Amino acid sequence: MPIATPEVYAEMLDRAKANGFAYPAINVTSSETLNAALRGFAEAESDGIIQVSTGGAEFLSGTKVKDMVTGAVSLAEFAHVVAAKYPVNIALHTDHCPKDKLDGFVRPLVAISKERVAKGGNPLFQSHMWDGSAVPLDENLEIAAELLAECAAAKIILEIEVGVVGGEEDGVANEINEKLYTTPEDYLKTVDALGVGEKGRYLLAATFGNVHGVYKPGNVKLRPEILRQGQEVVAERLGLPAGSKPFDLVFHGGSGSLLEEIHEAVSYGVIKMNIDTDTQYAFTRPIAGHMFANYDGVLKVDGEVGNKKAYDPRSYLKQAEQSMAARVAKACEDLKSAGRMIAG
Repeated sequence: MPIATPEVYAEMLDRAKANGFAYPAINVTSSETLNAALRGFAEAESDGIIQVSTGGAEFLSGTKVKDMVTGAVSLAEFAHVVAAKYPVNIALHTDHCPKDKLDGFVRPLVAISKERVAKGGNPLFQSHMWDGSAVPLDENLEIAAELLAECAAAKIILEIEVGVVGGEEDGVANEINEKLYTTPEDYLKTVDALGVGEKGRYLLAATFGNVHGVYKPGNVKLRPEILRQGQEVVAERLGLPAGSKPFDLVFHGGSGSLLEEIHEAVSYGVIKMNIDTDTQYAFTRPIAGHMFANYDGVLKVDGEVGNKKAYDPRSYLKQAEQSMAARVAKACEDLKSAGRMIAG
């Protein structure tokens, strides 16, 4: 199917919210990892989200060019062509964009989509993330309100972060401390500044101990109940019935999470879960295995000629694609099973 239109993307998110499941959002850094993600969604017979970070977009433009917008546009244009060959709906998203990169990444991409929409087309990306976790909350929400209006005009959904995701991603590092937990006051300030859809639809990455990367058990304490508390305090502020979930929530730092933590978070209104480290490893592991198993084939050892079939990139990248696709498919099943548990 073609890349999701704004209407299809909205329907995807509404369906997840109504049925108590979430979509994996898979970070990609190349056409090959994009192909792996598409294959995984198709094998799981699941719609999904594919996203690129600022560093991933820069890498996609080539290590000589190193331009985030060029890389993001090239990935999106490629995705629009190849995704049409798959029987699932795919939305394109840009991941964490801090304040110092807004003018060099998100704002130019929104402008491109606004121009496409003005000509009667669809936006290039379906959603963009503004990561204001490193600035004071009032400034974070002030910028978010400005971006929300721009995105709404381009038929794009905005994602924001309130709170801090620990660990490191693309050179942005945050300590593991009490700032990893969004407070009730943070939720209330967010809804006061951005509303609940009337100013434009947005996704909220509230934090409940999330950390980028994979850590051994006990090093990170996830508290999904913070998501429930946030929904409750805002529902009360808005006079909504008990059990309402006014926010569309995002689970950042999902790699390595326990299944029960995932299911609990989804039950509180998470409809998007970011996965990167797990799929990176799934892609790289078979490549490492291939190199070790075919050492004398991929290298011209002792003056020999090696084995062209062993060092042809296709020989190991197809294994990497299959492995990463399997991990994406598993993520789809894990997040769908949350809905079945809630329904049951």
